[in-house]
Amino acid sequence: MRILVYLPLLLPLLAPLGARQLSERCEPRLATWLLTVSSLVLAMAGIISLGLLATTGVTRVPQLAGLGHWSAGTARREDPTELSVAVLAGLLLGGALVMAARMLWRRARALAAAALDAACMPTRDGVVVVEDPAPDAFALPGVPGRVVVSTGMLHTLDEGEHGILLAHERAHLSAHHYAFVALAQLGAAANPLLRPLATAVGYTTERWADEYAATVTGDRVRVARAVGKAAVAAHATPVRSRLPGAALGILGRRRNPLATAGPVPRRVAALLAPPLGRRPLLTAATLAVLLTAVWSSAEAAHDLHQLLKTIGVR
Repeated sequence: MRILVYLPLLLPLLAPLGARQLSERCEPRLATWLLTVSSLVLAMAGIISLGLLATTGVTRVPQLAGLGHWSAGTARREDPTELSVAVLAGLLLGGALVMAARMLWRRARALAAAALDAACMPTRDGVVVVEDPAPDAFALPGVPGRVVVSTGMLHTLDEGEHGILLAHERAHLSAHHYAFVALAQLGAAANPLLRPLATAVGYTTERWADEYAATVTGDRVRVARAVGKAAVAAHATPVRSRLPGAALGILGRRRNPLATAGPVPRRVAALLAPPLGRRPLLTAATLAVLLTAVWSSAEAAHDLHQLLKTIGVR
């Protein structure tokens, strides 16, 4: 197989650079979409490449090649891929599939548990107030979802900032931010090199919700102040809460979307600055990387198809 089969395995090395550029320079909603799609596409392209390389190893083993009516001797002559590379690819492929399946199962269970918790919570306008001195607030996915707020958080913020808090949390629910986080983490589970993308999605979903709150209230400075106040209160309070456990990586104590998720100083600074634009050149560069990954995987698959035709026993 040609060198193109290795390209999808190398492109994830760009993840730290891409995550930083998109999260800091691009409008949060678009950045979240690009980061999430990048994590999934690059993970899938890598899995395909590993599968293609592993298949070439199968054709080298006479007992296995016979099952596919291939000539192992011809495969060794026609394909430059070393058997050791194919075996390593097979091991990595198995590990990636196991980790992705494990992550998918855990996220599905967490979402089901969150939906059950949400269904059992009495609310007023979708808001659940819990008697707890620890300042906390989070969005609980469900049908419908719930915004859970502790009395400690309500006492931390003034009445005007309560609206900012609710707008932020409702943005998480209405835009399904938990799904973006889960999908990005799924890609990172399959390929650890993509973890910077998943981390960046956690940050950009918070920025997305911050910007929504700023749009609803019309006061970016006040939203920044509320984010800072909630962060200081959460940092000063011991980790102790009776609120429901975390789900999908964005819920629960010390994962409070308004207070602690994402580097708070960066979020405050972004709110105090003018809103970010869509950055068409950065978007085009990201899409070019993804198209390169898809194209190289398709070309590598075509190469394998041609190889299998060549080594087929007539």
